[in-house]
Amino acid sequence: MSIGYDSWAVDLAEVGPVYPMQGWEIPMVIVGVIFWLGWHRIQFVREGEHLEKAKKIGDAEKVAKMLERY
Repeated sequence: MSIGYDSWAVDLAEVGPVYPMQGWEIPMVIVGVIFWLGWHRIQFVREGEHLEKAKKIGDAEKVAKMLERY
């Protein structure tokens, strides 16, 4: 893709934007951090629910007897 420059050895301030969405860096970082924190919150809640279900699966008496052996 050529925009009419034979050489890129020029002052890029005069060329203009050299990559798409220039100027959106800070908003995109904010969106990324919010997504990241939300993802971790969702995973924390889902894994907590899974561990609670896993606790209730076993027979408490059998577990207690096995622990007493050690």
